[in-house]
Amino acid sequence: MANYANLPAPSPEQGLNRYLQEIRKFPMLEPDQEYMLAKRWVEDQDTDAAHQMVTSHLRLAAKIAMGYRGYGLPQAEVISEANVGLMQAVKRFDPEKGFRLATYAMWWIRASIQEYILRSWSLVKLGTTSAQKKLFFNLRKAKARIGALEEGDLRPEHVEKIANDLNVTEEEVISMNRRLSGGDASLNATVSADGEGAAQWQDWLEDEDADQASDYAERDEFQVRSQLLEEAMEVLNDREKDILIQRRLQDAPVTLEELSGQYDVSRERIRQIEVRAFEKIQKKMKDLAREKGMLTPA
Repeated sequence: MANYANLPAPSPEQGLNRYLQEIRKFPMLEPDQEYMLAKRWVEDQDTDAAHQMVTSHLRLAAKIAMGYRGYGLPQAEVISEANVGLMQAVKRFDPEKGFRLATYAMWWIRASIQEYILRSWSLVKLGTTSAQKKLFFNLRKAKARIGALEEGDLRPEHVEKIANDLNVTEEEVISMNRRLSGGDASLNATVSADGEGAAQWQDWLEDEDADQASDYAERDEFQVRSQLLEEAMEVLNDREKDILIQRRLQDAPVTLEELSGQYDVSRERIRQIEVRAFEKIQKKMKDLAREKGMLTPA
């Protein structure tokens, strides 16, 4: 692929705010521009076209990387890993699939960052269960959803809620929260200004073009995920589908007790059906994503 030595690179010496300022200079691509550049890369291996596709999405990679601030890792390295994922996405992007590059790249960027975090953190190693890895990456989001943003240990009711939502034990929630607590950085934190006056992370993330790009990508991704979910639901029988919808896809989930009465089975049986249905959906969605070229083959 193209030689990316001339891409701006985040580093502690350079200062991340200067890097974020540099990448704002690259123009966003209109859909037809992106399509033609992608065609030039696919058909002619045109490295200039690939370079334009990468640079036009560096802001998206940086924005996604900022969502992984709380793992105690150098932010410059997290952004660099995000850029690696972006370059892999450009390398494999097929404009004929009907998706925008931003939608496709988000999967690669997140995968690259998460692989880097997993390599770097001793608490998530080979042998860790998939549920524990899910907890590792989703605990703070789960806390935010229920308003459990205070420092220190979680309240018992919050522990129970998160454990149920993420299908892990309450002990695992408590342990992971204690390991990760205190690591989050605020978007309002001041960053080095390189002599240009103090600035905050959000100052660099909230320019109009960056918001338009990320909003478009997030809207596009939501539509893709909704379509995948709709297709994947076909693998469930009627009971599994109904239980999964009532337990996971409603704003106010139905309790295990209510469903056990509705289906005349035990609460534990309802929980087992819910978990099995969720696992079947996850597997089917991954299979569909691979078929559509959105994930690498297993």
